[in-house]
Amino acid sequence: MFTGIIESLGTIQEIKKDKDNVHITIDSSITNELKIDQSVAHNGICLTVVSINNNLYTVTAIGETIKKTNISYWQTGDIVNLERAMKLGDRLDGHIVQGHVDQVGNCVLAKETNGSWLYTFEYDSKLENITIEKGSITVNGVSLTVVDSRKNEFSVAIIPYTYEHTNFKNFEIGTKVNLEFDVIGKYVSRLYSNK
Repeated sequence: MFTGIIESLGTIQEIKKDKDNVHITIDSSITNELKIDQSVAHNGICLTVVSINNNLYTVTAIGETIKKTNISYWQTGDIVNLERAMKLGDRLDGHIVQGHVDQVGNCVLAKETNGSWLYTFEYDSKLENITIEKGSITVNGVSLTVVDSRKNEFSVAIIPYTYEHTNFKNFEIGTKVNLEFDVIGKYVSRLYSNK
């Protein structure tokens, strides 16, 4: 379980394919605090630490994870948003994030708006995921509030701190992002669709 508040950034050092799996080695300032078998969200994808070597650690993504996320677009040198699992008793500053990506979205607008930044993302509405204005959404692991919601797209606005401390500063039109829709909204949507 995560909150969507990014703790650190990591740099991908190596991507190694192994049958349907991919082993991803990352350099991060939080590596010395990690343990093998620990869950860490990488751009919103919950992945397990399988090895640690000095300031580098490795996680493995299986075929199913690769199909539902933007991992297939990752390259050596890419910057990823990192968040360790939340501790019980800590404040929940973002919203409830599972680290289970629902689908990949596409950035269709990225612009500076006099001190903040506005981003619009398209997604496949056939998968029955929904957003609502003032509702929560997770984009590459970042907990955000939806400012504008339409059938197959939504917009978010971010403050300078978020821009500087996440990989949003690298987004441009066409960037593929991981989307996790609000878990409460998913349950409500499923209840109504089963009527």
